[in-house]
Amino acid sequence: MQAGGAPVSWLGANFWSRTGGPRMWHRYDRAVVREELRVLAGHGLNMTRSFFFWPDFMPEPDRLDEDCVQAYADFLDAHEELGLGTIPTFLVGHMSGANFDPPWRAGRDLYTDVWLVARQAWYIERLTRRFAGHPAVVGWLISNEMPIYGDPSTQDPVTSWATLMVQAVRAGGGTQPVSVGDGAWGAEVTGVHNGFSVRDLAAFTDFVGPHVYPMGDDPVRQQYTAAFNCELAGAFGLPVVLEEFGLSSDFAAPEHAARYYRQVLHTSLLAGATGWIAWNNTDFDDLAGEDPYRHHPFELHFGLTTTDGTPKPQLGELAAFAKTVADLDLPRCHREPAQAALVVPEHFEGAIPISDPVDNKFPYAVLRQAYVSAKLADIPVGLTRERDGIDEDCALYVVPSTKELTAPTWRRLEQLAEAGAVVYVSYCHGESAFQRGPWYAGLNTVFGVEHQLRYGLADRIEDDEVRLTFAEGFGELAAGSTLTFPVAGNEHSRSYLPVRPVSAQVLATDRQGRPALLRRRTGSGAILLCTYPLEHMTDRTAEVNPNDLQVLYDALADFAGLRRPLTVADPAVSAEVLAHDDGRRFVFLLGHGDEPVTVKPRAAGRLVEPDGRAEVREVSLAPGGVRVLLLEESQPSVS
Repeated sequence: MQAGGAPVSWLGANFWSRTGGPRMWHRYDRAVVREELRVLAGHGLNMTRSFFFWPDFMPEPDRLDEDCVQAYADFLDAHEELGLGTIPTFLVGHMSGANFDPPWRAGRDLYTDVWLVARQAWYIERLTRRFAGHPAVVGWLISNEMPIYGDPSTQDPVTSWATLMVQAVRAGGGTQPVSVGDGAWGAEVTGVHNGFSVRDLAAFTDFVGPHVYPMGDDPVRQQYTAAFNCELAGAFGLPVVLEEFGLSSDFAAPEHAARYYRQVLHTSLLAGATGWIAWNNTDFDDLAGEDPYRHHPFELHFGLTTTDGTPKPQLGELAAFAKTVADLDLPRCHREPAQAALVVPEHFEGAIPISDPVDNKFPYAVLRQAYVSAKLADIPVGLTRERDGIDEDCALYVVPSTKELTAPTWRRLEQLAEAGAVVYVSYCHGESAFQRGPWYAGLNTVFGVEHQLRYGLADRIEDDEVRLTFAEGFGELAAGSTLTFPVAGNEHSRSYLPVRPVSAQVLATDRQGRPALLRRRTGSGAILLCTYPLEHMTDRTAEVNPNDLQVLYDALADFAGLRRPLTVADPAVSAEVLAHDDGRRFVFLLGHGDEPVTVKPRAAGRLVEPDGRAEVREVSLAPGGVRVLLLEESQPSVS
């Protein structure tokens, strides 16, 4: 993120004062606000995200409420006094489970009613003009979760509306970074169209801001979900700010809340995020009788502090992370190029005519599970979007549990294999009956097999467990090694691909002796076909990670010749590297188990403490713990 021509990293909290929540501007208490901000600043946070509650700030279509405006001016002064910045958010009609209209809206459409669009632009331009010159303003957000507040719409009117709103900021003199505040919930991240295209909005905004509150059934997937969403949102050339994340203390015990914060902060950092804004600064117990907290009582307790200002463990995690960010000199750090790529189907963005919404949404889950397994296997992995053309600089391409790719992509993957890459594809019918079968261009030719499918029928997996037995060594897996996988899925997806090998070699068979993993060598590379939807079945299984999918991915990485600077044998610990512009390489070791663990990492060099003094051969991690070290590369000997 650039601000004032210099790289910056944001670490802060979404802010409502405990004196009023969304109605704080009519109950503004400057002393309480300063006390609340002082607690945040004292824990290393450097900014907030703040909100112009629309019904209060614009009580009439051509008037701003001066009392609210003056209260906000004092709020900015308080930030400046404490060395904090803030991102004002303009169109705040949705908040914490309720929508609040200005009384004069009268049901008009937010995106297509010309008069209402003009009123929104006027409001944004006037507020920007009032505050653009204040040193505490570090950015702007057009809305708060507009897909929830706004009427259902489509891409063209929403993109046009957002363009005009951003132009209003610029017309008001706002030069700071600007984004939309929609949560990055468009089809590019979720597989579901809501009118807000991350791709379209990236053309005229300065950062993208995911809002992530996952509900799940597997702890490791849960703590990687925000990171995976950051990866999906970060494909369009903009900095990624994790604009909202967090949890209600009603939903998690203190030690589990702290662990969730710790894991989300570090995994999203390693996924490329450069800013974090937790939801939110304080609890609101004194507002329990007011909407939205009256009917969504768990929203009372998302705070980093209790109602009396006492810090919760979550704030302690942010303080520790602030020190890590400072020690890393994060604005000068970067991720090293990925050596493995997960292929994101074009169907995921829903731009394919006459496609099925279930099929479009399906890739999110299997790609996320593949991402988790790659991370646990210490694989430097990224995403490549089919719609943008497959990246050409990876050694390994993973196409997990895939029903649909376009015909040119199958040709392109085959070309990459001929040029030396390894392409791994696992088959899946998908979860929909819509044209159930492989949308593959030349399945038999590409994989060197003859498929034995019957039209319109699924070849059901009858076992409760899939067992792959290797006929020969593969990576570090010896001949005779066995991997097991849970079986899950619905009447469509709980199925396998029956094949006969032709030019492909069978690497592993299932319980019945049928081909389960096959390899066809082509050119200087290879294409591998797994006849079972391993990623899908794993994703549909609770409490499953880590598992043998990670072991298979580890073998794929070895087979593809990936250069991994650091690996850890324990499946409950992952290792990643972040590089600094000055040549230093920071190593992150993340524990994912529920018990303390001690590991001896295998490194391409010497591991030392961050101060560069003591060598580290053994690392102990508490449950969910994180350790940062330096990797000093081995130097070749001179004879």
